[in-house]
Amino acid sequence: MASGFFALLDDIATLMDDVSVMAKVAGKKTAGILGDDLAVNAEKASGFMSDREIPVLWKITKGSLLNKIIILPIAFLLSAFVPIAITVILIIGGLYLAYEGAEKIYEFFVPHAHHEEKPALQDRSEEELLAYEKEKVKSAILTDFILSVEIIIIALGAVTGEELVNQIIVVSIIALVATVGVYGIVALIVRMDEFGAKLINLNEEDDSFSDKVGIFLVNALPKVIKGLSIIGTIALLLVSGGIFRHNLHFVHDLFHSWPGMLADLLLGLVVGFVVLLLIMGGKKIFKPASA
Repeated sequence: MASGFFALLDDIATLMDDVSVMAKVAGKKTAGILGDDLAVNAEKASGFMSDREIPVLWKITKGSLLNKIIILPIAFLLSAFVPIAITVILIIGGLYLAYEGAEKIYEFFVPHAHHEEKPALQDRSEEELLAYEKEKVKSAILTDFILSVEIIIIALGAVTGEELVNQIIVVSIIALVATVGVYGIVALIVRMDEFGAKLINLNEEDDSFSDKVGIFLVNALPKVIKGLSIIGTIALLLVSGGIFRHNLHFVHDLFHSWPGMLADLLLGLVVGFVVLLLIMGGKKIFKPASA
């Protein structure tokens, strides 16, 4: 009886060792996409009233966890029985990410009149703020879903051929880290100014070390958010371009000799603006009919 118990413990220890090694390999392969995920979600989680940042971020985090719960079992089943479906889903997700990145660039250079007419957050009614939050949360969760699919598929590819139990444990660990780690860092970023204000008020001395650090954090937040907005847009294009390059053989062959990042960025830009033009054209065509 005792020997059987210790044999079970030994098997568990061996399993954990194997999982640890495989998780490190999968973690390295998903590190790039996790960085992109951080940049994209930090940009999407900003732009709210100070007292609403954490509640909104918590909504997005819960949506992200739900995304993982939905994606994980489907990914395991599709990978086992309909592997081609994984590629199709990735391509569709890549089209959406490319479109979103291209749309951000287009709106930066060609701002819409209705965007300029929108009042500042502090001037909006409670109903308008709630509608704005709902729209941004929905957009963030949708983007998270697509990025989560990419992360999970890459992690799954790193453990292909391993026992099913090992695959489930490793990929689930990566999925959990992708949520807790990314949104934990995002929470720290969006609360930089609050932490800076507390440092400034830490003592009554003028020009103290805590004051200098606090002022730096308060002044740095808008620049960090703006920088993350730019990085997030580039990340959308890079991720989408990488999806096309790694999952479409003719695209991979076409850009085989190109530097990977340059090829991904160019692919994301071209595909994104093609999709953007098609959607804009479709809206113009069908707008009279729906009016």
